[in-house]
Order: sequence, then structure tokens, then C-alpha cells
Amino acid sequence: MKIGKCVCTVLATSVLILGLAACEEKAGPAERAGKEVDKAVENAGRNIEKAGEKIQDAAQGAKK
Repeated sequence: MKIGKCVCTVLATSVLILGLAACEEKAGPAERAGKEVDKAVENAGRNIEKAGEKIQDAAQGAKK
């Protein structure tokens, strides 16, 4: 009975490991496009933040 349980455990573990390994395919076109969109949004956010800092600096300069 013990051997049967060990064999079942080993088989189940093997199936899970193989299943996880199969999930690591290269990114498809939709995933690549999503990553590009993420990069674009991050860049836009940085640019907006820089513009806000410049406006703040200009407003503080006008007060002096």
C-alpha cells in the first residue's frame, strides 16, 4: 500500500511540474503588444510628471 501511494505522489508531482513548464512559452503577439502599451503609459506618466514640475518651477519663479 505504501508503494502505491508513493508512486501516485511522484506521478502527480511530475504532472504538475510538466504542466508548469509547459506554461512558459514565449510571449505571443497580444502579450508583446500589452507590454508595449505598458511602456508607453509609463513614459507618458513620466513626461506628465516632468511637465508638472516645470509648471511648478515656473509658477514659483513668477511669485518671486
